[in-house]
Amino acid sequence: MIDVIKREFIYVGYYFLVQLRQIFLYWVIGMVLGSIISVFFKDKIHSLMRNMKSDGSSIIGIIFASILGVASPLCMYGTIPIAASFSRGGIRDEWLASFMMSSILLNPQLIIYSAALGVKVLVVRIASCFMCGIVAGLVIRFFFKEKNFFRFESFDEPKNRDTDPNIFKRLLKNMFRNVKATGLYFLIGIFLSALFQRYVPKEAVTFMFGGNEAWGVLMASTVGVPLYVCGGGTIPILKIWLANGMSLGSAAAFMITGPATKITNLGALKVVLGIKHFLFYWAFIIIYACLAGILINILL
Repeated sequence: MIDVIKREFIYVGYYFLVQLRQIFLYWVIGMVLGSIISVFFKDKIHSLMRNMKSDGSSIIGIIFASILGVASPLCMYGTIPIAASFSRGGIRDEWLASFMMSSILLNPQLIIYSAALGVKVLVVRIASCFMCGIVAGLVIRFFFKEKNFFRFESFDEPKNRDTDPNIFKRLLKNMFRNVKATGLYFLIGIFLSALFQRYVPKEAVTFMFGGNEAWGVLMASTVGVPLYVCGGGTIPILKIWLANGMSLGSAAAFMITGPATKITNLGALKVVLGIKHFLFYWAFIIIYACLAGILINILL
């Protein structure tokens, strides 16, 4: 019995080290890039959003806001307070929706992480998340034009923690916070991927998430809700699933519902949206993820 346990421990350890070697560099580069953008470019990105003219073209504003959302290095914790400050500055709700949606789904750091999954998956992730921001803005524009969709009253102006006068120290402190925020989840994700690789048959992954069927996309959308904790932590799992037969559409659906319904952030979203709009948000995410996944499977 002890020999069996030792053998399984060695197998899992081997798969863990293989995954770590394949993905670690992407994690480091993503973390460094995320910190550089946060320290040196974050304020410039947000200034572009603040300077958008309220009397400008709604559609162009939605597209531009979605681009800025992807470029913003903030996760949902930081996105909501900064969006509250945008709202107080007179930024329109459809632009806020577009910015928030794409910012929640993607950031420069997560783009680098996702490069570990291959060019095709990376392009699919960027395109589907960017389009989700645009669609969110259009939905608010056409269905909630005369209503206030957000409730930011309880959110204060965001606090800037990158204030050290020494630029080098400022960057190092940001990187240290980045490691604390993502490092543990990254290692857990690699460990889970090693367990999947050792104990879950490829046929099971293909059955659950493979092929071009709507079933696989729906399952990926559903699994993304409870399983997603940190972007870096899910990359190793997705890498194994894709290698074992997960379709591109299912992967896209998972990468949309996961960050959009991240359990640690839903409380803040409920406060911002109110219960009615919060339920609408859930329905929007699930429907968009399923439709996007099915379309991707048909096209690719």
